[in-house]
Amino acid sequence: MTTTDPAGHAHTARARSFNAAAAQYAANRPSYPPALFDAVEDVSGRALTGARVVDVGAGTGISTSLLHARGADVLAVEPGEGMAAEFRRGNPGIPLVRGNGNALPLADATADFLTYAQSWHWTEPAHSVPEALRVLRPGGALALWWNTAALDIEWIAEASARVSRFFGLDHAAEQGKSGDRAHLADPSGRLDFTHREIRWSRRVPLDTHLANLASHSFFLVTDEPRRAAFLADERTHLLKVFPDGLVEETYDVLLLVARKQ
Repeated sequence: MTTTDPAGHAHTARARSFNAAAAQYAANRPSYPPALFDAVEDVSGRALTGARVVDVGAGTGISTSLLHARGADVLAVEPGEGMAAEFRRGNPGIPLVRGNGNALPLADATADFLTYAQSWHWTEPAHSVPEALRVLRPGGALALWWNTAALDIEWIAEASARVSRFFGLDHAAEQGKSGDRAHLADPSGRLDFTHREIRWSRRVPLDTHLANLASHSFFLVTDEPRRAAFLADERTHLLKVFPDGLVEETYDVLLLVARKQ
């Protein structure tokens, strides 16, 4: 007998949805502040400069390029064909291999850092945790981070609530906080995570803000007319807050770092 898993199918569909929107993702998604990488070094107890770093779920290379700029010897790992193609267009000098965190195409004890920017939640911790421990060298560090909306800011909380109502999801819960993320990242408790949170912001045109919003998976798997209707309504709401058409996006980067003993 064959059974189906609707939740699992939806998760897979969302994970794969980025490939058709890779250029939009690269052009509009936020980057990460230098303070994030300072925190990675501080918690792990070692510099990124000269370190062998494997950036998993590298996507279009937003985090990979920043790690490379810090002087790391970076290898990108990305499962998606569309995202990998966009990565290679933007980062021709950084090596990339196809693969994912559940079965890393790497030898044992070969990485000083494994990094996952906005990507660990697409893995299955029952597989990705032992894979991380296998690939890291003794004393190496697993670093996971996510840009999350600063929900204590009124307009951001209101926008998040509109997303939740429209898509029938708890957008605030999806954002998570460090403690929740740590438990979800490793339900087995094998990893001893240290938490950091870094606030930063960027000021972007409203079109960029809306394109960033539309590059998230719950938008990408929604049919175009419904998606367009929401974005048009959102534009109206946001022009009341930002009449000059420039949006101040504020993020809390949630960082989890665990060292391999």
